[in-house]
Amino acid sequence: MKIAVIIVRTLVGLLFTLSSVAYFANLVPQPELTGPLKTFTDGLAASGYFMTLLKVTELICGIALISGYFVPLALVILAPIVINIFFVHLMLAPEGMPIAGFLVLANIFLGYGYRKSYEQLFVPRQTF
Repeated sequence: MKIAVIIVRTLVGLLFTLSSVAYFANLVPQPELTGPLKTFTDGLAASGYFMTLLKVTELICGIALISGYFVPLALVILAPIVINIFFVHLMLAPEGMPIAGFLVLANIFLGYGYRKSYEQLFVPRQTF
């Protein structure tokens, strides 16, 4: 199990890190978008900072996953990003579902693999 966690963690980290580097270095030309996906992407781009903030977050978390430092924190930060990736591909761009499905399953698997780190989050406490 430990080796599987390391392999999946590294694959997810590489996926996020390489996609961020490709975005910032303009290594991959952006395909022409059409329909609802174009409308969605144009709405995000209109905010100006969203894609840069998203890609910086993915880069930092991807490096954390590759290095093995702060992995539980990186997984928590990446969880809403992975959910958004999944639903964008489910609703707007089904051709990307294999990668989106892998990310969801990998995030669930890694969450299970690091479950000891999350135990304290689910302990009910009295505040005062």
